[in-house]
Amino acid sequence: MTNAWISGTAIAALVGVVGFFVVMRGAAFAAHAIPNGAFAGAAGANLIGVNPLFGLVAFAMAAAFGIGATSRRTKSDVATALALVMMLALGAAFLATSTEYEPAVNALLFGEILGVSSSEILPVLVLALLCGLGLAVLYRPLLYSSISPELSNARGVNVVAIDILFLVVVALTSALAVPVVGALLTFSLTIGPPAAARLISDRPGRALALSVLLSLFTLWAAIASSYVSTLPIGFFVGTLSAVVYLAARGWDVRRTRRIQRQVA
Repeated sequence: MTNAWISGTAIAALVGVVGFFVVMRGAAFAAHAIPNGAFAGAAGANLIGVNPLFGLVAFAMAAAFGIGATSRRTKSDVATALALVMMLALGAAFLATSTEYEPAVNALLFGEILGVSSSEILPVLVLALLCGLGLAVLYRPLLYSSISPELSNARGVNVVAIDILFLVVVALTSALAVPVVGALLTFSLTIGPPAAARLISDRPGRALALSVLLSLFTLWAAIASSYVSTLPIGFFVGTLSAVVYLAARGWDVRRTRRIQRQVA
């Protein structure tokens, strides 16, 4: 449980920041595709007998660079879809070839935070710190290019480079989150709480802080709920992410109606 709280807290805080920019930039499809690429990498790493974390990072990075490079020549959603189907195809091939990996498939798809070992804590914390530092360096140009890419480009910001660097951060974040909350549920944590934070506040700094807090609440509540029940953490992450977003949507609707009545 101690390992679960430490690793989960580091990942939730990082995902809260990354997810905020994913929502701001409309990059939800890429945030869904990259964890699936990371899953395929873990399958491949197990096949050749190396640490799955190396496969997670390698394939997530490959997916990020592939999406970033291909999207320059075609529509970004097409590039993301191509990366997604390619990674899923490779993952299927790796799983079909391996005879030892099948018991771990469920854990990587839906998460197994209570199985995090002490030896995995340090790599998780180091990668989370590196991603956090990268986002701190990129914060201002990343925020500007998320709000207005055309204006940012006109003011000398290399929007293409920022896009690729951000996808790299998304890739590293996915590699950290997949072993904890699973490839399929990483998307829920990346989108649900940050989208709720954007509904509650229009100020970037306040919305970013709220995104981190909501991500931490979602994962902490999911860990506690999974511990006291027989259900996997992935179920609680997905459910709570949806509940948080729906609650924020309801609050936003009531606020909008109240403002309209005051104006009328």
